[in-house]
Amino acid sequence: MGARKFFSNWITLNILGAIVLFAVLIFGADIFLKTVTKHNQELSVPDLTGMTAAEAGRYLAARGMRSEVTDSVYIKRMERGVVYRQNPEPGSHVKKGRRILLTINAVNPKEVTMPNLVGYSMRQAKAELLSRGLNLGSLIYVEDIATNNVLKQLYLNREIKPGTEVESGTRIDLVLGLNKADDMTFVPYVTGMKYLTAVNTVQDNSLNIKNLIFDYTVSDYSDSINAVVYRQIPEISEDPLLMGTAVTLYLTTDTTKVPERPEPSDSTFVEELPFQDIL
Repeated sequence: MGARKFFSNWITLNILGAIVLFAVLIFGADIFLKTVTKHNQELSVPDLTGMTAAEAGRYLAARGMRSEVTDSVYIKRMERGVVYRQNPEPGSHVKKGRRILLTINAVNPKEVTMPNLVGYSMRQAKAELLSRGLNLGSLIYVEDIATNNVLKQLYLNREIKPGTEVESGTRIDLVLGLNKADDMTFVPYVTGMKYLTAVNTVQDNSLNIKNLIFDYTVSDYSDSINAVVYRQIPEISEDPLLMGTAVTLYLTTDTTKVPERPEPSDSTFVEELPFQDIL
């Protein structure tokens, strides 16, 4: 009788009903949230580098993801129209239906305006070229009163006038003055430096790049950017070289091939430059 009376009480019934309703709501909300957020349905983002935007879109769609091209760059040595970078990166875990943002290598290079570099120092001219999206080519020295003063700017062995439209990434050669009283420089130690940093350092010492030799570990543009110098010719020495001398660099992504830096003797001059990683 006691139990029957207890459950027949309207207050008790309301309390029990509220408890049951609350439990149903919690259970339903949990199922709903798991469905909406696709709980435990994370997908691994594939590497889309080198695919066209259309190929990447189809590849992602087949795996429950979407693509969107949000930006473009122009890498001269990379195939045009293919994926250069993506966000999230390959290997990231995302929910089904996530948009993968793509940066592609532009089909057509950007046009930039050639500046007037005559009268600049070599380093000033180089900085100006880089700021315009252009690259420094060969350093051509001729006898003049002022060493490293820009006398001419050349493109394909012909003078290029300021204001001329050229493709982004174009190499511009500089004709520089060379005073015989100040025409020598030293070879910097670039072994162990990344590709672009090493080239930058060699040029800042008024030397030319003769050859860039990549080993078997370098198969594409991305590899070349991350490659480091494991051998250089000529090596550092106590004897200065004439400005404009050519340097050959050997590069690899296998850092075990990079030797330890030799200890210079007291008579060996090694010019130290600030290490600037421009990647």
